Amino acid sequence: MDVSNLLEGLSGAAGEVKDPTAAIAGVQQLINESGGVDGLLQKLHAGGLGEQAQSWVSTGPNQPVEPEQLASALGPETVQKLSTSTGISVQSLLPLLATLLPMLINHLTPSGKAPAPGTPENTPDLGGLLGGLLGQGGLGDLLGGKGGLGGLLGG
Repeated sequence: MDVSNLLEGLSGAAGEVKDPTAAIAGVQQLINESGGVDGLLQKLHAGGLGEQAQSWVSTGPNQPVEPEQLASALGPETVQKLSTSTGISVQSLLPLLATLLPMLINHLTPSGKAPAPGTPENTPDLGGLLGGLLGQGGLGDLLGGKGGLGGLLGG
């Protein structure tokens, strides 16, 4: 994963968002509530984003997704729940998710296949992942150091 692209995407898409780590927490929540990465991919496929989601998993280039397409695929209830839990307005959350999901899913599926249900890879700790990628200090500390997002999300 090109961490500089992720950070650039976070800062560029963040707009009014003062704490982009809340968006990471939102993605973590989305993965967890979907039954893992595999479940989220199934939800995106069912919501009409099969081609885009498959490109994020494959080893080729990632196809972009428009925030409105993502909102439609996830459903209004899911989007509103994420907005409420992260404290990020829907108008700011959707562009962030449209930036984050392709990069994160791409990184979480390095072999070009979704992780199997029931495996640790299917329910990653994104805070720990990003903290590990960035090492000590910086975003790693913001995301909770060793505890990752687990503490933030009550895990």
